[in-house]
Amino acid sequence: MDSEAFRKYSALHPRPAGLTLQYGTAGFRTKAEQLDHVVFRMGLLAVLRSKAVAATIGIMVTASHNPEEDNGVKLVDPLGEMLHPSWEEYATQLANAEEQELQKVITEICQKAAVNLHKDASVFIGRDTRPSSKKLSQSVIDGIQVLGGQYHDYGLVTTPQLHYMVCCQNTQGQYGKATLEGYYEKLTKAFMELIKQSHCSGECQRHLKIDCANGIGALKLSEMKPYFPQEMLVHIYNDGTKEKLNHLCGADFVKVHQKPPGGLDMKPNERCCSFDGDADRIVYYYKDTAGHFHLIDGDKIATLISIFLKELLAKVKQDFKMAVVQTAYANGNSTRYLQETLKVPVHCVKTGVKHLHHKAQEFDVGVYFEANGHGTVLFSKAAETKIRQLVKEEKDNEKREAAKMLENMIDLINQTVGDAVSDMLVIEAILALKGLTVQQWDALYADLPNRLLKVQVADRRVIDTTDAERRALTPPGLQEKIDALVKKYKLSRAFVRPSGTEDVVRIYAEADTQENADALAHEVSLAVFHLAGGKGAPPQPI
Repeated sequence: MDSEAFRKYSALHPRPAGLTLQYGTAGFRTKAEQLDHVVFRMGLLAVLRSKAVAATIGIMVTASHNPEEDNGVKLVDPLGEMLHPSWEEYATQLANAEEQELQKVITEICQKAAVNLHKDASVFIGRDTRPSSKKLSQSVIDGIQVLGGQYHDYGLVTTPQLHYMVCCQNTQGQYGKATLEGYYEKLTKAFMELIKQSHCSGECQRHLKIDCANGIGALKLSEMKPYFPQEMLVHIYNDGTKEKLNHLCGADFVKVHQKPPGGLDMKPNERCCSFDGDADRIVYYYKDTAGHFHLIDGDKIATLISIFLKELLAKVKQDFKMAVVQTAYANGNSTRYLQETLKVPVHCVKTGVKHLHHKAQEFDVGVYFEANGHGTVLFSKAAETKIRQLVKEEKDNEKREAAKMLENMIDLINQTVGDAVSDMLVIEAILALKGLTVQQWDALYADLPNRLLKVQVADRRVIDTTDAERRALTPPGLQEKIDALVKKYKLSRAFVRPSGTEDVVRIYAEADTQENADALAHEVSLAVFHLAGGKGAPPQPI
């Protein structure tokens, strides 16, 4: 490390006094103007990580569904997965180190993680469409170069596309070609192979209206359109030419507000979906003939995919273990339907994609989706090998056809991370193959009415939880109070958990009616306010 060059570059990216940030599931996120030093330092960290694991590492500059004035940065590990937890701590140390301590911290990380600074390093960079993203990705490049790393800047890509590229690179092309064309070709080829099997292949055109949150998804879908078969007609709305990113649109807006996005004209019973700002989440929705809005969130997406995969797995007659992984936010009726009707095992883990991903890896086929629409399906190496072998060698027609469909699903699904584009194609293929309308999909089960609230507190750390965040250990008396409140309502449950990024406590409640879900959520929020150090005025009834 050239100390003089290092000091010079570091001085160009000074850390604002008093700013402390923590690397979480979403990496670092804050106001864009406070991030320059962080992204520079993450360029440094990506080089160290690359040297440590002797593989290409990814860096994505995005703040996903946050407002346009925010930005963020996250690292991608060699197989397209999220950064290893032990390195999250190094990221936090590096981001918060004083200028004069920076080289010392790097030396400490090298010692702890056995990093050989003489090894080569390779980093892939991507960014979203925020006005601040280009300048910030240049700061990432400064960090990579000062430690002698090589980089490939993909420029504007969705977050899942960058995860895909990193995985392709580190599997020597086994996962696919590390180019955008490679991504488009792999997905659309698998999609077309699948829908060939549908009853109306060729005749029925599939119209889908897509709200792209005025984000990167619109650009990439437009590039991908020529690859789509002619029967797949996507209509792009909120393409970023007129309005601000994520403003009154996008998957997060639709999920939280339970209403359609601005800028999209919905006719009764039309299939519509929304991506979030960096295109790693998707939710579907429609309006019925009476004008009522129906949201189809991550729980129902997981259910649809599970039904389809379970049928195929039964046909290939292999002893594959399949499970669905959810968080405490999953609607109670989705869990009941999966366990009792579909007879699929369901596992609940802490909130955060990394927890779902790790649990899903324990099965031959692990389906995971957060209710917010972020999710994917993981196939074990053994299951994938066996399925591909069946396609080649199986003599029984029905078994071979089912194996072929599973093989195409494996190629269509982005197994590295939730991917709105890939998930959309998976859903469209399943609906076509099963001949389901969006209304029939929605009618699989009725969601229990629910309510999400948040309460500002002086310090979110006063809340400690257990049982996949479904029960509060501290402050004393809070869980007992929640238990007593839940008993007042039918089909009800409620839990509280601290936010990972701000001093608020998140409250989730569900019950047999919307009035009861709202009343329970309000009563729980009052209990949090009084027992966990609420700030400002007490919560008001909904």
